[in-house]
This record gives sequence, C-alpha cells and structure tokens, in this order.
Amino acid sequence: MSYSIRLAQAEDYNRIMEVWESAVKATHNFLAEEDFNYFKEVIPRDYLPNLEVYLITKNNRTEGFAAVAEGNLEMLFIHNDVRGKGYGRQLYEFMKEKTGLTKVDVNEQNPQALGFYEKMGFRQTGRSEKDGSGKEYPIIHMSL
Repeated sequence: MSYSIRLAQAEDYNRIMEVWESAVKATHNFLAEEDFNYFKEVIPRDYLPNLEVYLITKNNRTEGFAAVAEGNLEMLFIHNDVRGKGYGRQLYEFMKEKTGLTKVDVNEQNPQALGFYEKMGFRQTGRSEKDGSGKEYPIIHMSL
C-alpha cells in the first residue's frame, strides 16, 4: 500500500471531518444525534487546533487521521470506504513510534475499536461511566 503520513493544517479540517463523520456513522451507532452534532461542531473548533493531528493519505486523498496528547491516543479515525485495508494499523504504528503513545480510551459500545486496540497490544486497565465530555457513554481505559 502506497501512502504517506503528514501533519494536518487548518485547510485539512473539512476533509478530517468528512473522515470522522464516515467513521462515526459506521461504528458509533450508539451515539445520539444531538451528541453527534455536538462533536461535529467542537472537534474542528476546540480539539483539532490544539492537537498535532497526523493524516494518512493515498494519492493525495486523506483516508484517516490520528492525534496523541501526553501519551494518550486522542483520536484515530479511518474513512469507512477504506476500513480494513491496513490504514489504521499503519497510522497507529506511526503514532506509536513518533509520539510514544501508551494509552487509549475507547467507547465501550464500539467492539470493533476494542478489538483493534487489543490486536495492537492494549489491555483494559479501567472503565468510566462517562466519556471525556461528561456524556453518558462508558469508556474503557486501555494501556500497552
């Protein structure tokens, strides 16, 4: 697979959010519509400008993105059209090498993501009833 990984710029935010929306609609069927809309608004405004976001691209088209803060994988999303083709693993391995990530928080209702991170070597270390935004989505805390 011929791809490249680069740091995102503000002009990438629209495509990042297209990837996010595609991935979330495919894997987060538990997410209430008002919460989906909330995250769609706050991610480009409050999160992306404050994180080093990396894009995985093929033929100059962004297919996924990820960000790490203080050793925690804050986000890793792959466009639904290319899920299962190795982009997630490639991006994860790049982020692990580049940032030294050791932790990830995963929605308990997202078994695909839990399985992916277990395959990458993560193990459950805890659980929270609410997500980082205080919403009623249980989180599984995982570490390498």
